[in-house]
Amino acid sequence: MTTPDALVAGHPAQAEIEVLRRLILAADPAIEEGVKWNAPSYRSGEWFATFHLRAKSGVQIILHRGAKVRADGIGGIDDPEGLLQWLDPNRASVSFADMAQVETRGGAFQAILRQWVRQL
Repeated sequence: MTTPDALVAGHPAQAEIEVLRRLILAADPAIEEGVKWNAPSYRSGEWFATFHLRAKSGVQIILHRGAKVRADGIGGIDDPEGLLQWLDPNRASVSFADMAQVETRGGAFQAILRQWVRQL
């Protein structure tokens, strides 16, 4: 069985990914890490975040509401730093260009994660 550690080993942005993995897990004690769609993924009852390991540059994380499309969409996410790039009403991406962005935007990212998990 492939593990999240094995999937990120040797990735050009491995250091950034490792910090982001810790930030995600620390956002809420109910969050668990696993592998979904051949990438480190996170759930709190339901899958809600997945690394996009094939991003052309930096690190990208897709926030979603599980595998099934929902008609109601997600809403009310406070994002004062503009981290979310909405892909559709149920999915958004968050990108980090480098470690400096991970360090400066990590707290805002965790705040978004806490809000996202509450809406699952």
